[in-house]
Amino acid sequence: MINVAVIGAKGYAGEELIKILLRHSGVKIISLSGRMDGKPKHISEMYSYLKGKLDIFCEDIDQKKIAENADIIFTALPHSVSMGIVSKFVLLNKKVIDLSADFRLKDAAVYEKWYGVKHTNPELLEKSVYGLCELYRKKIKKAKLLANPGCYPTSIILGCYPALKEKIIKKKGIIIDSKSGYSGGGREFVKNYKEPNCYAYQVGGIHRHIPEIEQELKCQIIFTPHVIPQERGMLSTIYLKLKKEISLADVIAVYKKYYENEPFIRIVETAMTKNVVNTNYCDIAINIDGRTNNLIITSAIDNLVKGAAGQAVQNMNIMFGIDEKEGLI
Repeated sequence: MINVAVIGAKGYAGEELIKILLRHSGVKIISLSGRMDGKPKHISEMYSYLKGKLDIFCEDIDQKKIAENADIIFTALPHSVSMGIVSKFVLLNKKVIDLSADFRLKDAAVYEKWYGVKHTNPELLEKSVYGLCELYRKKIKKAKLLANPGCYPTSIILGCYPALKEKIIKKKGIIIDSKSGYSGGGREFVKNYKEPNCYAYQVGGIHRHIPEIEQELKCQIIFTPHVIPQERGMLSTIYLKLKKEISLADVIAVYKKYYENEPFIRIVETAMTKNVVNTNYCDIAINIDGRTNNLIITSAIDNLVKGAAGQAVQNMNIMFGIDEKEGLI
């Protein structure tokens, strides 16, 4: 049995982690913590539907106490908050899966430019493993510190990767239009999201996920994110310029070959958020606009599951050598 600690249990990703871990036959949740201001709360007071399912208090973060008993620690904390906490667990030789952006970027200067804070543990950036399961499984198996990918990058990188790897598209001029349920903004954002609304935000190449996507795809992108009036679900539409004429059937064959053994990737006719909500699946649909010679990929995930907590649990399963699907199907 794997003893698991979740730091950041009050947030959306932390809550989703608890739900998934309770379905997992190989783990025991031994610690839940967050910013509690010295006032522990029974988890059923925070999430009433957990009454009778989990008898544990959510407490202030006590790193020494957590490290004594946990085999793996999930940190679901805001960007810049995680780095100091995570570094102490790494020094104690604990396995950590961090859901923030603090260890995703390999260059501290890039992190500092986009996040506006100094990285206090740059020596850990090279040691961390970027936890996109389908691309880095071998590295994930050996990881001690794992940087769980962002939700937008997950939907985008999985959508682009086979076409880039097979060199059927040009690296220049990649345009991405992504739409996310409002839960992607976090608890504080949702408090102010009081009426159905759809809008683009951080337009003009300023969204913080851009360097993460460009790091993994090794090319420049144009990225515009949107909020849509549903709680969860994410759809990315990606426009890629083809290098030469190729049939739709041949492109589909490329994607099916790359993802044929991936339990959570489905190649579909139409990618829709309703088909992936509350699951760890990424649905990918492939089309060609022959008139403009563009490959158009649509990729759908649940931003809180495959885009956060579900992928984190999938990574944990890989790290401990157990069935990747455990707790997720």
